[in-house]
Amino acid sequence: MPSSDTATLLIHCPDQPGLVHDVTGFIFSHGGNILDLEQHIDPLGNLFFMRVEWSLEKFNLEKEEIDSRFSILGRRHQMWWKLHFASQRKRLALFVSKESHCLYDLLSRHEAGELPVEIPLVVSNHEVLRPAAERFGIPFHHFPITPANKAAQEDAQIALLREHSVDTVVLARYMQIVSPALIREFPDAILNIHHSFLPAFVGAKPYHQAFERGVKIIGATSHYVTEDLDQGPIIHQDVMRVSHDNSVADLVRLGKDLEKTVLAKALWWHVMNRLLVYRNKTVVFS
Repeated sequence: MPSSDTATLLIHCPDQPGLVHDVTGFIFSHGGNILDLEQHIDPLGNLFFMRVEWSLEKFNLEKEEIDSRFSILGRRHQMWWKLHFASQRKRLALFVSKESHCLYDLLSRHEAGELPVEIPLVVSNHEVLRPAAERFGIPFHHFPITPANKAAQEDAQIALLREHSVDTVVLARYMQIVSPALIREFPDAILNIHHSFLPAFVGAKPYHQAFERGVKIIGATSHYVTEDLDQGPIIHQDVMRVSHDNSVADLVRLGKDLEKTVLAKALWWHVMNRLLVYRNKTVVFS
């Protein structure tokens, strides 16, 4: 196994004595060197959450064996767990419409080597951003959507994502409500970004509405997509103070900056396997 390869376990289960001892003991007993470990206890729910990452350089189990061997311990403690390997990079599809700021930001980070993923395709319901994708050498797929063809087009999108072995979808300002079928295809793996004016300022031109109300804070929210619109588990949020001196154009510009950074950070935690979803909340391991 390459020395740079690591394995990561994300775990939650009922809290009980000896959990850290048993999990780290399993890794140690097979020659693993723990590189990072973080845990969280929810006393109200009596729940234990854990992320542990270890080197595979001297680990004496093959990757294919780890899950089944760990399952003996997992079942004993009523654990939910998920195993990831650093060498298996996530494969992203970026969904966009006409707004370019999040797309350019993510593709620039990827080109600079700051986002360790594969991006086999960009999907859009408009042609506007084709030149942006092609500038970075990413295939662009156009799916014009109308109320009459929406279901058929989303079936075609799902088929395309399967064909390219996509495991994560990023709605980088994709101005369509995705179908339950797509959401079920990628549970806890569709990330969305939007302004944080919801539910106060809904519909078109939220920054104009915010300007008219004289807001003093603007923000952005990234969350996983569920079938409840904009109600999925929140991954990351950030805010910025504004004042009466700021124009509508200022609010839009500052809001776009927040959207880019909030989405990028949420996606980084996702691809680094630092997010654990329980019910409708996330535990973010730093």
